Amino acid sequence: MHVFVTGGTGLIGRSLVKRLVMRGDDVTVLTRQSLSNEHSVTYITDIGQLETVADVVVNLAGEGLAEKRWTERYKQKIRASRIGLTDTLVSHLTKVGAPKVILSGSAIGYYGASETQRFSEQASPGLGFGANLCVDWEQSARVLDQQGTRCVLLRTGVVLDKHSGAYPQMTQSFKFGVASWMGRGNHWLSWIHLEDMVNGILHCMDTDNISGPVNMTSPQAISHKSLSQAVSIKKRCVVHIGLPARLMRLLLGEMADELLLTGQNVVPNVLNDTGFTFTYPTIEAAINALET
Repeated sequence: MHVFVTGGTGLIGRSLVKRLVMRGDDVTVLTRQSLSNEHSVTYITDIGQLETVADVVVNLAGEGLAEKRWTERYKQKIRASRIGLTDTLVSHLTKVGAPKVILSGSAIGYYGASETQRFSEQASPGLGFGANLCVDWEQSARVLDQQGTRCVLLRTGVVLDKHSGAYPQMTQSFKFGVASWMGRGNHWLSWIHLEDMVNGILHCMDTDNISGPVNMTSPQAISHKSLSQAVSIKKRCVVHIGLPARLMRLLLGEMADELLLTGQNVVPNVLNDTGFTFTYPTIEAAINALET
């Protein structure tokens, strides 16, 4: 099977490409880097270089949401890297031939923030920059529905990996015996281990009756303080402290309120209902693996 992956050199993409090659698929990766082709993997730097029909497209490209303060200029860059790229991708696929399946990135920010509500895939979108971004991003990919393509929207939580992404950043202070969390720490964190994320993508790819939004999160959301407590047990931290919300807002502005000081309790109903088995269903299991 020929799989085309955008964002194939990012956190999720790297692991996904490796798994696709292991199971015998031919992979084309869109990347901004200049890389030499490898066994079963072809790298391209422009969507126009994709000249043949792909059986499956996995669209993971996008600027990091937490890499910089959300200035108006950077928010435009975030939107262009997701919605603009997806528009270009869909336009090109319409010309060369629509795939059987597209799995397109989105995020649980679609739902907005709540301390009390549980969000299944049927929940309505929330408010704010992140929610509006996800709504427009998903709508861009859904254009391929009209071409007969099965469209899966990967509403992704915080992906935990030992070496890169959010987890090393969230646990930096733990190396020095200081367990920390953001604000009061009682806001929700809907997370997923990288291995489960990749397995979940493959599950959605191979399960013909999955379409539309899929919550890519573990079955058990936790609070930020609960994550801190679980990691501190492994790290044997002696100091426990919350980072003041006022300071975070001062330093990070709008991003602090949307990404770091609020959250949502998201449940992966589609994955559960279609027989997916999580390797790391609890934060304790995930941290044991991450800290090994």
